[in-house]
Order: sequence, then structure tokens, then C-alpha cells
Amino acid sequence: MFSAGQPEIDAIAKVIRSGRLFRYNDQSECVRFEQRYARYLGVKHATMTASGTTALTAALGGLGIGPGDEVLVPACTYMATAVAVLAVGAIPVIVDVDESITIDPAAVEAAIGPRTRAVMPVHMWGLPCDMGALMRIARRRKLLVIEDACQGVGGGYEGRKLGAIGHAGAFSFNYFKNMTCGEGGAVVTNDKRAADRAFCLVDCCSFYWKGRQRDVKPFAASGARASEIEGAMMNVQLDRIDGWIAAARRRKNRILRQTAATELKPIRSNSPDYECGTHVMYILPTEKQADTFAGLVGGTVAGKTGRHVYTEWHPILEGRGAHHRAVDPFLLPQNRRCRRTYSRDMCARSLDILNRTVMVGTHPDTKADPVAERIRKIKAAAAKVL
Repeated sequence: MFSAGQPEIDAIAKVIRSGRLFRYNDQSECVRFEQRYARYLGVKHATMTASGTTALTAALGGLGIGPGDEVLVPACTYMATAVAVLAVGAIPVIVDVDESITIDPAAVEAAIGPRTRAVMPVHMWGLPCDMGALMRIARRRKLLVIEDACQGVGGGYEGRKLGAIGHAGAFSFNYFKNMTCGEGGAVVTNDKRAADRAFCLVDCCSFYWKGRQRDVKPFAASGARASEIEGAMMNVQLDRIDGWIAAARRRKNRILRQTAATELKPIRSNSPDYECGTHVMYILPTEKQADTFAGLVGGTVAGKTGRHVYTEWHPILEGRGAHHRAVDPFLLPQNRRCRRTYSRDMCARSLDILNRTVMVGTHPDTKADPVAERIRKIKAAAAKVL
């Protein structure tokens, strides 16, 4: 979380005093945020959700992904990316990342099979994927692109906002994200039919009352709508996001600029002028050097971030895709021809990159002196380790 304070408290208090905590009212904070966020991103449709996972699931389901389909996901992402694929009955296929710590377009091209229907580029830790290359592949191979922008709120790629480039996008607003209301998320798209289906997945009861005259017929789905308290807080956070991202990006650029004379190798950036800038990342020659460097600078090795690495996705690796065998995507007859076999060493190249990559945070509220101290530590550690 970047920041929250009195403006958020005032907005929440106003909702509580009004007595309108349910999102369906004539002065809805959720509707206001959805409209504002759609304009901010440059998309036609946005729907708030209860979580980023719900948003991912709604995006996939909104585009019609289901049993019999494979969806390509990167080896480095929070497990929810793959979980959302299973939630709509499809099968996640795990592919390598490259030295941008995002999905490798070449690996995507190589992994496309006869059952592949979509790819989910993940803008991990605010780092944009190579969306130009991915969209070209998608057009040529007739794939859907669902952007997982849960960790890329406020970032962009070559002037376009993350989440607004593919056929649909999903965001998380939980406590650890650039904009937050504690929990929550949003699904966005320019496709009206996909937006209606996503809305039904998020709130099928409301869709029944509001959507009976639409082309999309209501269907049963578990509810996952947002509350007015979340909407109120997000409206305040949206006013601040660009300033926060700009501040984080300035700090990152300062650190990179002032450590450029060292032998450290920064990761490759796909769109440095538009990324979130929440971390500086360096790739070290060996895992041992990465571990030592991380300890000296107070950083984190990317390969040791738990569920962000596919080797820690135990339910997926062990083939347990649902609470009941009858609805487990791994056991559905429609998925018999999908690739459902995983191993801990299947993306060895990704593991090598991640275990040599050190992440150093660049919080936008960091003052000048602490940033200078962080730069000093990085230089000293580089001189000692390299």
C-alpha cells in the first residue's frame, strides 16, 4: 500500500453516515469509480469486484474461456492467475519468463498448441510485459489476451495503460497494491458482450434484474461484488495514483542512474517510461551472489517470493483443481486433450533467472536521505559481491 489517510477516512465516513452501504443506489460510489476508472484506462467497460482473483475469473469467463481450452500463464505470477483459469474450467499451461521477469513472447509462440485459446500476460511487480510482441502473436495465432494487471495498477506500456491493451484486463486493489481499499478489484474490457458476461459472473442476481433485456441471458454464478465503502476509498485513491507512480518511477530512475557505474546488470525493461517503478531489479551472475547481495541491500530474491513462483503452486502441480472431482477441470472429459502434466523443473530457465534476480523496493514516500542511503548500500554491496 502506498498511502491512505484522512481523505479516505472522510470518504468512508460519508458513506456510513448516508446509510447507503449497498452499491446499488442513485449516488453509488462504485458506479462513480467504475466510470472514472474506465475513462482513466481508456476502456469502455469496468466492473468492480471483490478481489483480483474474481476479476481474473470474470475476465476469462466474460470472453467465453472454459472446458476444453488451454490458457498460457507465466512461471512467475501469483498463483491466482492459474487458479482463475481453473475456476472457469480451463487448463493453465505454464511457460517461461525472460529477463524482463515477465512472460517471454518466444516461449508463448513455442507453447501454442491445438487447444490453446488464450494467453495471460502478467505485469508482475508493476513491470510491463512486451505487449507489442504478444499482441502480434495473438493476432496471428488467433488467441485471446487477458492482461493480469493486478500488480500493475497505474502503470503503462508505450503510452497505453496496463490492462487496457488486450481483450480484457483484471486488477487487484488489495492491501499490497498501488491503489487499495483493503481488498477488491476490477475487470475491464472494450467488448460489450464480454462486459455483460463478466458482470453476470460478478453479480448474477443484479444482472438478472438489470440484464434480462440484453443479448446475454443471465446464468448462475457466485457473487463477488464490491461495497460502497470500497468504492468510496477507491475514488480517493484514484485521485492520487498518477502522482504516486511518478514519484516511484523517479526514485527508481535515480537509483539506476547512480548505480550505473557498478558492474550490476539491471533487468530488461519493456517500457521504462511507463512502468510502475515500484522495484529496482538486478540480475546477478549466480544464485549465491544474489543471496548475498539481497542480504546486504535489504532486498528480496525474486525466486524466493513463495506463491509468485510456479514451483509453489501446490494445488496446480498436484492436480487438485476443485473441491469435488465432478467439477475438477483436471478430470473433466472436455480437457482430456489439454496439457495437464506439470513438474517442478518444467521451467528451469525461469527458475535460473528468478533465483539470480534481486528486488529492491522504491516506495514513493521514501525521502531523499533514505534513497541516498539505499544507493550507497547498493554500490557497496556490488563492490563486495561482484
